[in-house]
Amino acid sequence: MKIAIVGSEKEKALMLLQKYEDFFEIDETNPEVVISHGGDGTLMKAEHLYPGVPKLYLRNSRIAKLAHQTKENEEILEHFVKGEYKTREYIKLEVAAKGKILVGLNDIIIHNENARHAVRYVVQVDNGNVSNEIIGDGLVFATPLGSTGYYRSITGSSFEIGIGLAFNNSTEQSDHMVLKEDRIIKVRIIRGPVFCYADNQKEYIELFDGETVEVRKSSLVGKIIHV
Repeated sequence: MKIAIVGSEKEKALMLLQKYEDFFEIDETNPEVVISHGGDGTLMKAEHLYPGVPKLYLRNSRIAKLAHQTKENEEILEHFVKGEYKTREYIKLEVAAKGKILVGLNDIIIHNENARHAVRYVVQVDNGNVSNEIIGDGLVFATPLGSTGYYRSITGSSFEIGIGLAFNNSTEQSDHMVLKEDRIIKVRIIRGPVFCYADNQKEYIELFDGETVEVRKSSLVGKIIHV
């Protein structure tokens, strides 16, 4: 099987694979499976580098909420090589503005560029306003997979279906929302500037006063292998 490895300590991952050297073949150009060796951030990076290719998550950190919490890496590999696994699909979100599109498996974050100045914005869902002008640090849009991360730290909750919308540090109480997957959400910046991010990617979109950004479910999916 052709695989690629993503992680900061590839040597450790290769040591885990030594037992199965006749089964795995390294192919970083056209892999059938990508082994993500690290924490949750590594999984996001692997998805960004190899979108849509199934990911086998091997933990190299105890702070890894999305990894298997009871099976060790050796046991996970043993099941995988024997074909004892399932591949599940997960929705992704995309943020679009100014001719650019970023896609995230975990979340989309809109955040004030300067921490000393709050953002003012209005949220629309399917072209209807769902808020008056909100003042705060920005918003977090989460997938169900990503709802155990930044979204949960803001709301104290997670969800299994839909798109989560959390208001980050708003000056007035603003209840979080879980919207249907087919909803299109627009954020109009009244006072910026703001940065828009997808997962932990380096790329971003910068928005200024009067500009609008759109967030929706992507046509792309992420695939994660479960044993």
